[in-house]
Amino acid sequence: MNILKKLQTEPKAQYENADEMLVSRFPILLWILLVYAATMILQNFSELLLLNSLFFTGTYIFHILMHWNSYRLTRSRSWLYFLVQGLLILTCALLLPEGSPAVLIGLFPVLIGQSIGLYYQKRKIMLVFLYCVFMFFYAELYLGKMPEMLLLVPLFLLMLIIVIAYALLFFQQVHARLRTQTFLKDLEDAHRKVEELTLANERQRMARDLHDTLAQGVAGLIMQLEAADAFISQDNIRRSQEIIQLSMSQARRTLADARRAIDNLRLKSASELDFREALTDEIQRFIQATGIEVYSKIQLSSRLSRKLMEHSLQIVSECLTNVAKHAKADKVWVNVTERNSRIQIEVKDNGKGFDMSLIGNQTGHYGILGLHERARLIGGQLQITSLPSGTRIIMEAPINEGDKV
Repeated sequence: MNILKKLQTEPKAQYENADEMLVSRFPILLWILLVYAATMILQNFSELLLLNSLFFTGTYIFHILMHWNSYRLTRSRSWLYFLVQGLLILTCALLLPEGSPAVLIGLFPVLIGQSIGLYYQKRKIMLVFLYCVFMFFYAELYLGKMPEMLLLVPLFLLMLIIVIAYALLFFQQVHARLRTQTFLKDLEDAHRKVEELTLANERQRMARDLHDTLAQGVAGLIMQLEAADAFISQDNIRRSQEIIQLSMSQARRTLADARRAIDNLRLKSASELDFREALTDEIQRFIQATGIEVYSKIQLSSRLSRKLMEHSLQIVSECLTNVAKHAKADKVWVNVTERNSRIQIEVKDNGKGFDMSLIGNQTGHYGILGLHERARLIGGQLQITSLPSGTRIIMEAPINEGDKV
């Protein structure tokens, strides 16, 4: 009876959405149908009572309908449900006297088992138990089956023990499932609150970054320009020029700080960066630094994982760096395609190429080895082809499962 003690100490509100009666309908319905068949067989084997059998069937159907809708009927005035069901079982037993043992032994313990799943207090369960036992003995005394009492009472007690054990195990599993659902709901609520707090923290951090960069920088520029305007009005051109030069330096620092803040926000607040945008920025920086023409083609339909994206960007960056340092090329092609859930990155140039036998043999030159290492870390392969007409590097790796963009 440990589960009863536990249920007694737990507030019923915790399971106010639990419909144990609804969950238990199917196994009990199967048992009720078996009891009906056993009752009809016992009665007809001894004496055929056609009219009584018809009334019995009608009463039994009403009992089944009440059982099927028990989860509705027990929401209010559950005591009325047990009262009516007990009277229906008694009526069925009296209609078919020879089949009454199957009805009494088969249905009253089930009614007691239902009370275990519905009530959370021993007192109410005990009242249902006493009510069913009283109806059982009343039926036996009314039918005059005193000689059979010595056999029926042990069978009744045995069936009662089996039903109670099953009910305790069954409803314990139901309660465990309901508790799990409650915990999952609480976990979802907590996760949603964490997301809200994270968003609030990100907004606060963005506000601080904007204040420390743009707001303060622009305020400083305004002060310096106001000072320059004042010196101009005093015909102090030299001093005003000095302040304007300081203002230009301040503007550059503010712009650099703003870009750095934006980069930090991208890296810290976004769970997944946009690979297309990041690769385009990398190519633009390369063009501005070297003046080399770059022809790019990016065809992706999947969002890359953070790990795959970072290593892919580093591979492209290392390839472009090698072109700028060693290739003496004036054109570069960067192609990114997706096929069969795999990404392929191709970087080629029209430079002078290099001797591939020297890879890994020159001290201080480990860029190509680094490319191979990065490809290995993301489960990919690297292929390098270098000719006097140019170098071609292809990296292919599987794309992690992600959302479609």
